[in-house]
Amino acid sequence: MLVGLPAYLYNRLQSVLNAAARPRSIAGLRRSDHITDTLATFHWLKVPERIQFKLATIVYRSLNGTAPRYLAADLRRLSDIPSRRRVRSSLTDQLDVRQLQCSTVGDRAFAVAGARLWNSLPHDIVASDTLSHFPCGLKNIFI
Repeated sequence: MLVGLPAYLYNRLQSVLNAAARPRSIAGLRRSDHITDTLATFHWLKVPERIQFKLATIVYRSLNGTAPRYLAADLRRLSDIPSRRRVRSSLTDQLDVRQLQCSTVGDRAFAVAGARLWNSLPHDIVASDTLSHFPCGLKNIFI
């Protein structure tokens, strides 16, 4: 997982992405030209947004049964927890964010990072009915 990397590693990955968009065969840019508009033209996300996009898509697929079972086993809806069924938050599509012992590595775990990201998404995107609608709505948030 690339979630929670230090900023200098994000910057390195971003420079690789920028270099991939520069060749004359793709965008025809020189090294001194700005890349931001070109990335938007290609509908490419910057590295932190791209990582969040991929993570949210994996969580969506896990909750809807199209991802491997070992990923889906890590996620729990609040409505599925017996002690939380009478709480108002159980009526939403919120996920349970587990408390882990190790704060450095534990926050980067799929069950924790995925659940936090999922809980931060707007309801209309979380309630998407098909996998083809979900990425479109999600990309509109990040662009």
